[in-house]
Amino acid sequence: MKRARIAYAGAIHHAVEENGCMKLEDGRIVAEHEVVWLPPVQPRTVFALGLNYADHAKELSFQAPTEPLVFLKGPNTFVGHRAQTRRPKDVVNMHYECELAVVIGRPARRVKREEAYDYIAGYTIANDYAIRDYLENYYRPNLRVKSRDTCTPIGPWLVDAKDIADPMNLTLKTYVNGKLTQQGTTRDMIFDIPALIEYLSSFMTLNKDDVILTGTPEGLADTAVGDEVVAEIEGIGRLMNTIIADE
Repeated sequence: MKRARIAYAGAIHHAVEENGCMKLEDGRIVAEHEVVWLPPVQPRTVFALGLNYADHAKELSFQAPTEPLVFLKGPNTFVGHRAQTRRPKDVVNMHYECELAVVIGRPARRVKREEAYDYIAGYTIANDYAIRDYLENYYRPNLRVKSRDTCTPIGPWLVDAKDIADPMNLTLKTYVNGKLTQQGTTRDMIFDIPALIEYLSSFMTLNKDDVILTGTPEGLADTAVGDEVVAEIEGIGRLMNTIIADE
């Protein structure tokens, strides 16, 4: 099942996809263009993976990590489907990153990899923009690279875990103004989803609505004001947003 959080008629609603439309909890059917899309989950702790695809590490001239390279993201970064992302005025390189987002469904502590999928509520899409200008020395990524307001669209749907047969065999694509610019597969993750849950839960408790952003494959490109960017993941949907100037 595909689930969403939306704003409609002055209120916030939970909705499910039904025949190309959205069915609200009270039974009303509304068209997708009639609503304001919100992040499908209100994230608690958000873990983001750097360099979790070997081709992406090579693309950036970094050595692939031998242990997950994890950083945290604040709630200020998240916006929904069809939202606007602000590009800082003087930056040279601000690129998209299409990522599979894993949403935790219940508390997880010291989970073994063979049990990891039991703790997942579902999956969604994130486009975790990076402002490459702010990269400093060896530390990747620093706070300004990955924690800008509006720079992580997420959604549009939260797809139930049971409806994704193999999350480690999904195609990821990004389109800029309709042109395919990035394509990869979750098969190429260095640390797969069970490994990430086992690793993170080995030293801290993962809680319901925590989110793991699992990294991006190669194929990154700078974006410009006015660009329409679509991040697509097989079986989950298409996440669209527009780049605007941050004056």
